[in-house]
Amino acid sequence: MRVAVVSDIHGNRQALEAVLDAVEAVTADELWCLGDLVGYGADPDACVALIRRYATVSLAGNHDLAVRGDIPLDEFSAGAALAARWTQETIAADALDYLRGLESQKLDEAVGLYHASPRDPVWEYVLSPLQAELCFDVLRHRVACIGHSHVALSYTRGAGRAATGEKRLDGDLLDLADGEWLLNPGSVGQPRDGDPRAGWLLLDTDAWTAAFHRTEYDVAAAAAAIRRERLPDSLADRLAHGQ
Repeated sequence: MRVAVVSDIHGNRQALEAVLDAVEAVTADELWCLGDLVGYGADPDACVALIRRYATVSLAGNHDLAVRGDIPLDEFSAGAALAARWTQETIAADALDYLRGLESQKLDEAVGLYHASPRDPVWEYVLSPLQAELCFDVLRHRVACIGHSHVALSYTRGAGRAATGEKRLDGDLLDLADGEWLLNPGSVGQPRDGDPRAGWLLLDTDAWTAAFHRTEYDVAAAAAAIRRERLPDSLADRLAHGQ
């Protein structure tokens, strides 16, 4: 099965629409979303509607949990808290109901699916081989997909070897046939790896391959939408820099 994996959309409608067009072009069988449908961007209702329509699997990220009231806003940065509060005040009732039905992990697919990590599905940023090693120690599946960090990357561990990993670029293709793997598709709506293009992953669970993709989208329109809603300028400015 060929599955498009996305994460960290953060209310960025322009980025999500561009990725969905790209996914349609490669004829993926399913779409899996690892969470944070809402957060920093100006179009939470549109993003929830698109994921609700197209995704076979959808998880709850920490920003989704905050908007639905499960996490106190004082656990977030000032900009993230302001965006979450604005989303709480503007999100449609049916979109909020959809978020309330999501969990932060799913363990009954061919791979493990977590918003953040196998150790902490909500909060852990897996950004070092040591963290990956600790995650592999508790991983139920040989391969897992994680989000949350907004960085496209992979970690692997072979028998008797320590975990290794690296950031992933557009066009990188991995052979997952051997060893354990953690795969992060990067962020659709707010990448933080220096590449402003929307990140996503095409996973083939029959051939056991993973292809990393970046997709151009209208960054200026997404930034203008943030400013139009009088959300913090920093949330708009960072989109052009992939930070």
